[in-house]
Amino acid sequence: MKILLTGANGYIGMRLLPQLLDQGHEVVCAVRDQKRLSIDAETLSKISIVEVDFLDEFKPNLMPTDIDAAYYLIHSMSSSTTDFDEKEAVSAKTFNRYMKDTNVEQVIYLSGIVNDKDLSKHLRSRKNVEDILFQGGYNLTVLRAGIIVGSGSSSFEIIRDLCEKLPIMITPKWVLTKTQPIAIRDVIQFLTGVLGNKKTFNDSFDIGGPEVLTYKSMLEQYAKARGIKIAIYTVPVMTPKLSSYWLYFVTSTSYKLAMNLVDSMKMEVVAKDDRLQQILGITPHTYQEAIEMAFVKIEQNLVVSSWKDSMVSGRMNKNLQKFIQVPKFGVLKDHQQINVENPEKVLENIWKIGGENGWYYANWLWKIRGLLDKFTGGVGLRRGRTHPDRIYAGDSLDFWRVLVADKKDKRLLLFAEMKLPGEAWLEFRIDEQNKLHQTATFRPRGLKGRLYWYSIVPLHFFIFGGMIRNIAKT
Repeated sequence: MKILLTGANGYIGMRLLPQLLDQGHEVVCAVRDQKRLSIDAETLSKISIVEVDFLDEFKPNLMPTDIDAAYYLIHSMSSSTTDFDEKEAVSAKTFNRYMKDTNVEQVIYLSGIVNDKDLSKHLRSRKNVEDILFQGGYNLTVLRAGIIVGSGSSSFEIIRDLCEKLPIMITPKWVLTKTQPIAIRDVIQFLTGVLGNKKTFNDSFDIGGPEVLTYKSMLEQYAKARGIKIAIYTVPVMTPKLSSYWLYFVTSTSYKLAMNLVDSMKMEVVAKDDRLQQILGITPHTYQEAIEMAFVKIEQNLVVSSWKDSMVSGRMNKNLQKFIQVPKFGVLKDHQQINVENPEKVLENIWKIGGENGWYYANWLWKIRGLLDKFTGGVGLRRGRTHPDRIYAGDSLDFWRVLVADKKDKRLLLFAEMKLPGEAWLEFRIDEQNKLHQTATFRPRGLKGRLYWYSIVPLHFFIFGGMIRNIAKT
């Protein structure tokens, strides 16, 4: 089958893509920017790509007409706390317009469980998108999931952060809300299982694991699985805003996502039946099994995708191209260079920068900078990196965003997503004479920006000098 995969560079899309290819399907990936599709060259050679933003106006002749099926995996919950529902509605309507000019027979949409009478704004939006997609001229299959548990998922990483950083938790009463978590492996199995299955056409199905748990129970079971001792105390009064700040400061989530998550966590997310399990013959994994499978991937450095690499995890404009050309005028720079004996080994060092490996010099200063950034509303260092030695354009890297990661040209270019009175780039490049160039570029915003730069010049002298020397060591 020829399949259109929207949201191909998202958390679910990155997991679904290899499964579809392994099953022999021809896949067309729909992405906003193909330069930030974080896949290896071998996978890239097996797919075709369409650059499309479903929030933009319809563009004729953009989409292939011979599509058999499509996955609709577009969500905007993390991008805004106010108008994400409007954006999701616009995207769904634009998608329908594109599908009108194709031969698509089935569209599969991953939604949220919407059985509570009083839905959150997030879940109301998901239901509204369902209604819009049902108006399309194709057979729609809707899968409604609750909390998805897997390495790199936002829910799993939040639980992980809370349990491993807070031995004692003072929590809001929504931790007693019931939910039905499901393993990411089962979600992918359901998504592929309904493909072309006429028994699932024009219907909506709840999918969940075998257990109904409270968020408190999920935290406690995670701690037990990891051998961590925690104590959780709930308080009757904690405003949604205060709860959001609590999640934001303790975990790696963005504030916008925290706000929307808190809004949804007050609602019970429990499946009303298991019809799809019976149709497809799937037995979902338990929550404990989902945790164990997640850590197998983490410990083997096989995490395929992470929500942290999403553009909405930081403050980056959706258009990476806008920042790829580092400005030459009206900027302040710190340029260091050093001869290297083994450029390939040095390149490996560059590709391992950040995350648990750190920044090669004065990591404690980087951590302090990350804390200051977090307390001023920035992303801080908690995003880390998805892979220990692989980087793709568009990936998050602590409080940086990867703009260029070109091993052939021996160049890595990062753009700062920390709170700054200006814009900042950090570039590593090895030239043909085997010289390593390390360049920090800052475009200040007014007098405040210039004062900021000159105030930290002494730190730059030590940090950047020590960093390039240690990176050059082989």
